[in-house]
Amino acid sequence: MNAARVLVLSLACLMPLTLAAEDWPAFRGPAGNGISTGTGFPIEWSRDNNIRWRVPLPGPDNGSPIVVDDKVFVLSSEDQGRQRSILCFDREDGSQLWKRTVAYDKVEETHKTNPHCPTTPVSDGKRVVVWHRSAGMHCYNLAGDTLWSRDLGEFHHVWGGGSSPVIYKNLVFQLCGPGERTFLIALDLETGKTVWESPVEPGGSASNSGKYIGTWSTPVLTDVAGQTQLICPYHARVVAYNPLTGQELWSMTGLSGNQGDLCYTSPMLGTNHGVIMGGFGGPAFGLKLGGSGDTTSQNQLWIHNEKRNPQRIGSGVIIGDFLYMANADTPGSLQCLNILTGEQQWQEPRTSEGPHWGSLVLADGFLYVTGQNGITRVFKPNSASYEHVAENDLGEHSNSTPAFSRGEIFLRTWNALYCVSQAKIR
Repeated sequence: MNAARVLVLSLACLMPLTLAAEDWPAFRGPAGNGISTGTGFPIEWSRDNNIRWRVPLPGPDNGSPIVVDDKVFVLSSEDQGRQRSILCFDREDGSQLWKRTVAYDKVEETHKTNPHCPTTPVSDGKRVVVWHRSAGMHCYNLAGDTLWSRDLGEFHHVWGGGSSPVIYKNLVFQLCGPGERTFLIALDLETGKTVWESPVEPGGSASNSGKYIGTWSTPVLTDVAGQTQLICPYHARVVAYNPLTGQELWSMTGLSGNQGDLCYTSPMLGTNHGVIMGGFGGPAFGLKLGGSGDTTSQNQLWIHNEKRNPQRIGSGVIIGDFLYMANADTPGSLQCLNILTGEQQWQEPRTSEGPHWGSLVLADGFLYVTGQNGITRVFKPNSASYEHVAENDLGEHSNSTPAFSRGEIFLRTWNALYCVSQAKIR
C-alpha cells in the first residue's frame, strides 16, 4: 500500500461516520490533503468527450465543489456579491435541486481575479456549512432548510477572502480574515454557537512599510503522536491548536517575506512532517510536527527565504517524503521537493494550462491540477522526473480545485460546473 493511501486511511477517523467513503465533503477532500481513495477516474476528456453533464453557473467564482452522496454543492455570487448563494445539484444529471441565497447590501472590496464566493462548503453528511465572509456563516440540511446563521462581523481586504470551513466531530472551524480582524473560531455544528475563539492575530491588510498582510489558508486536521491537532497558518506564523478547546499547542515562525506577510496555501502535511509556503514569492519551510511553545529553532527542517520563490496559491500533495507542487507564477510551473531537505527534485517550468490557483489532487495513482486556462494536467507522481500523462482542455477560465467521487470528477470553471465521467447520462 502506498504512503499516500496509508496517510488517508490513518486520517479516516477524523471524518464523520455519516459520510460515505468516497464522498468529497470539503476543500481538498475528506482529509483536507488533496488525496482521493477512489479509483477509475478519467484521465482524458474534452468539451465533447467524457462529459456526463455541464450546467451553467450564475457568475464567475473561485470556490470548489463538494460531493455528498448523490448531491453536488458549490457557491456562486451575483450582483457584485450582493447575492451569495449555495447551489445543490443532482450528481446523476446535473439538475438543480435547490438554491439558497443570502443578501448583502454592500459591494465588498476584492480583486477582480477573486470574486465574492471564493470559498468551498463543508459537510458532515447531514448538514452543509458555508462561509460568505461579511455576509455570515450559514448551515443547511441536505434538503436546503436553514438550520442556523451567524454574523461573524465584516472582513475587508483589497484581495478578498478564501479560507474555507472545516468540520471535526461536533465542531465547525473557520479561519476568519484576512484583514484587521484575523482569528480562528470554533462553532457548535448543531447550534452555531461559539465554542472557542482564538485571540485576534496581530496584523491587518497592510503594514506601515507598505507590505501586504493576510492569510487565505484553510486549516488542516492531522494526527500528531496520537493527538488530533488543527494546523492553522496565519500571515507570519503557523499554529497548532487542540481542536476541542482552542488551546495553542505549538507554533512556528518563518512566513514573513520581503514582499509581504502572506499565506494562500493550506498546510501540506505528511505523517510526521510538513511544508508551509508563503505567498507572493515569500518563504517556504519544512517542519517536524509536534512539540510545545515556539518550535521554530528545534523543529524547522529548512527554509527557502534567500530569494524570491514562485507564487504559490493552490496547495500541493505530499507522497512519502516528496511534495508535488503546482505554482501560480506565469505561465505556471510544476515542482517536486524533498520535504525533509527542501531540495528540488525536478521542475517543469512552462505549462500550457497557465498559472495554477487550483490545488493538486492525487487520485488512483495520478496527479491532477487545473490551470487558469481551463486545462487540467494529469501526470504521475515520480520523484525522479516529470512524467506527463495528459492535458484536458475545457476552454473556460478556472481558479478551482476538482472534486473526485466514485470514478467521477466535478470541475468548476467561471462559466459552469462539469461532471467528467466515462459513464454517460442514462
